[in-house]
Amino acid sequence: MKKSLLSIIATASILFYFISTANAVGGDYQPFKKTVDTQTDYINELSYKDGKWYISADGIDWYEGKEADAEFLKNEPDSGLDSAPDGYYIVNNDPSVKMYEVSPDAVVLMQIYDKTGDPAEITTEWNEPMAVDQFAKLFPKNDVLDLSDFPYHLTVKDGVVTKIVQQFIP
Repeated sequence: MKKSLLSIIATASILFYFISTANAVGGDYQPFKKTVDTQTDYINELSYKDGKWYISADGIDWYEGKEADAEFLKNEPDSGLDSAPDGYYIVNNDPSVKMYEVSPDAVVLMQIYDKTGDPAEITTEWNEPMAVDQFAKLFPKNDVLDLSDFPYHLTVKDGVVTKIVQQFIP
C-alpha cells in the first residue's frame, strides 16, 4: 500500500513538474480564438460505428486572460482571489452530452500526451498533428495522463467535426 501511494505521488510530482515547466517556457502558446464554427468541449468518449468515428462531448465555456478573470470573479465572488487561477476559467452550466460524427479527414492537434508510458518523458509539443485513429487509440489510456481531463476546441461544420484541438492547461 505504501509503495503504491509513494509511486502515485512520485508520478504526480514528475508530471506536475513537466507540465509547469512546459507552461513556463511555452512561448509558442497562442490563446484560442473562437469562430462561428468552433465550440469548446470535454470529450467523454470516442466510438466507432459503421465505419465512422463519433465523439461524445460535453460543451463548456472556456475563458482566458481578462475575460477569465471577469467570469471567475462573477461566479466565485467569495474565493478570496483577485483573478482566475492559472489565467483560465471553465464554466459548465449544462452537463448534457452530445454526439458528433468525426470526419475521416479531421485534423487533430495535440499539445501534450503520453508517448512512452513514462511520466518523466511527457513534453509539450504545440499543435502536434495526429490522425483521428491514433487519437482514438490514445484517448482511453489514462494510466499516465488522462486526455479526457483536457478541454478540446472542436470545429463543427454541418454537424460533423472537422478539427479537434487539445487545449493545454497548466
